[in-house]
Amino acid sequence: MDRTAEPGVVANAVTTGTMSGGHGRPLVVAREGRVLDEIRRHAAAVDCDLVHVADLDDAEPYWHEAPLVLVDEDVAPSTRVRPRRGDVVLVCGGKPPQSMWRRAVVLGVREVVTLPDADGVLLTSLADVVERPSTDRGRVVAVVGGRGGAGASVLAAAVSVSAARQGGRSVLVDCDPLGGGIDLVLGAELQDGVRWPDVRVQGGRVAMSALDEALPVAGPADGPVALLSCDRDGGGPAPETVEAVLRAGVRAGRTVVCDLPRDPGPCGRRVLTVADLVVVVVPAELRACVAASRVLERLGEPRGRVRVLVRGPSPDGLGARDVAGSVGVPLLGWVPADRRVAKAVERGSFNPRRRGALGTAARTVLRELAIG
Repeated sequence: MDRTAEPGVVANAVTTGTMSGGHGRPLVVAREGRVLDEIRRHAAAVDCDLVHVADLDDAEPYWHEAPLVLVDEDVAPSTRVRPRRGDVVLVCGGKPPQSMWRRAVVLGVREVVTLPDADGVLLTSLADVVERPSTDRGRVVAVVGGRGGAGASVLAAAVSVSAARQGGRSVLVDCDPLGGGIDLVLGAELQDGVRWPDVRVQGGRVAMSALDEALPVAGPADGPVALLSCDRDGGGPAPETVEAVLRAGVRAGRTVVCDLPRDPGPCGRRVLTVADLVVVVVPAELRACVAASRVLERLGEPRGRVRVLVRGPSPDGLGARDVAGSVGVPLLGWVPADRRVAKAVERGSFNPRRRGALGTAARTVLRELAIG
């Protein structure tokens, strides 16, 4: 395979160029010591430049323009109280005394962070400055086959393309290390860009801008899809890594489509905790209905988020409602088989017709996500 993606890419480091001057950079008001060291460490993890001053009096030139202000507890008492502003975080090296809460009120802080920051508030606040999250929350849909060869990977690719055609930006995420690589579905197996073995995440966060720079983009010209595929060798993603990627997509307002294996394992289960919708593709066959029931047991998902998409034709006249009733979850729709799609995948020219059966099924999934 003739790809030149450099191995071992650290996603956070591919990113977000540095911010020049004082504008756009968080302001840190802290003396040298543990609190400042921790702030610097968290900022480095998300590639965030800082403006540092030693006390509140020196903060005046930056106070109103900084997107975020982090104040060390040691400098919170000041001879002069700063004007009120939003997004002030007070950082404490340990459990704060009762008097510190009164100082927090005087400073108008929105949050008090106690180190070590187990909940990641400090890291999240700094990462949000770098990433500038979208005002529109993204959505995550997981697609899984009710039996082998059900067509789940093809549907996942079609949903990603349809989301892009509707004016959004989509990310297709391959979570099946034994599936051969979903980049093959889109004919992108020779395209440069990182695959799962190349992705590393620092501090449990990854910026969507990093992924945009690193991932291959494939699919038809009117529906380009950012693609994170498993490779032909190596393992699949670690659970914490795939969750970081999904949450990056959600923060950036993307439609994230995950192709799951039938036995989800730790990685798939992490996807299921984030997914807004789970679509199980079930051929209209008795054996497929039995297999899909077993798959649903493995997923262990609340049935309220799961829908069945039935794929025809049926060799024995099973209808879509029969299949949905057999597996015990609501029916999403019916999609007939289309030989042209299978041929297009084999030829590396995946381009589902907008009004074709597969394109219609993909839009049905997006409507269920309430974004279509």
